[in-house]
Amino acid sequence: MTKPRITLVTSADMPNLYSDEAGLLDALAERGTDPRIAVWNDPDEDWTGAGLTVVRSVSDYAQNRQAFLEWTKRVPRILNHPDVLEWNSDKHYMIELERMGLPVIPTTWLEPEQKLQKQQLHSRFPALADFVVKPAVSSGVRDIGRYTANDPYQRQAAITQAATLLEQGRSVMVQRYMEEIDIHGEISLVFFNGLMSHSVEKRAMLHPSSVTEPSMHEAVVTCQQASEEQWRWGEQIRAIMHAYVRQRMGRDEQFLFNRVDVVPDGKGSFRVMEASLVDADLYLTSHPAALGNFADAIAMRAFW
Repeated sequence: MTKPRITLVTSADMPNLYSDEAGLLDALAERGTDPRIAVWNDPDEDWTGAGLTVVRSVSDYAQNRQAFLEWTKRVPRILNHPDVLEWNSDKHYMIELERMGLPVIPTTWLEPEQKLQKQQLHSRFPALADFVVKPAVSSGVRDIGRYTANDPYQRQAAITQAATLLEQGRSVMVQRYMEEIDIHGEISLVFFNGLMSHSVEKRAMLHPSSVTEPSMHEAVVTCQQASEEQWRWGEQIRAIMHAYVRQRMGRDEQFLFNRVDVVPDGKGSFRVMEASLVDADLYLTSHPAALGNFADAIAMRAFW
């Protein structure tokens, strides 16, 4: 019997996928599949023979999002679904999920078409405490800045970052920095085929007056099986996200992978920072079962 072909998709600057996915090819081969790696915008790649195409470390998609989305629609069998990749590659989706009841971090949206002057940007930033400035379309943790509101130098740096992004035609998100991250940590809930695989707690990475470098990744503190409380949060998040998908597509769609970053509020609930269904780092070496769980999820879809 012919083994099902699986193509794991990456970018040219990550020819071997994320560092914690080094064992994924072997794990997929052990499950009776024929895995390989390809770069999404390689002009010599023939996607008609790619088999099941799994989007992974496409860390450059934000630099040319439209070309990336056009490519997803040309690939015969791609996961996650092209419509999911389209809405999830622009964080404006958080507006829709909040309307449907998902607790998210309050956000002020700055749009290029608003033609905001520096004084107008200044007036849209918080007056107190720390806040975060980041683009609505970005990969990983790139181009995120944290600033202290009542420090004039940091406030000017925030204005400069926002103005630069807007001049580039990029939408900007301004969010209050959640002090709960320093107290309770930031948690990533990782799902494969709709089931929670593991959860990861991360330390606070942003410091005031800092903007993340392009190569930065979140630092893992601990990884474990999801707790009962996290399972409850996961089910609440999953229900709202799939309701959104049904609203968009007229039917439900199974996510191969989904990473949801949340901040506990210290009162038994949480706020969602983002949901990652495009190029999410899934922390496959942070838990003994994680890589195997992901390989099982991919192989299951390959044999469908």
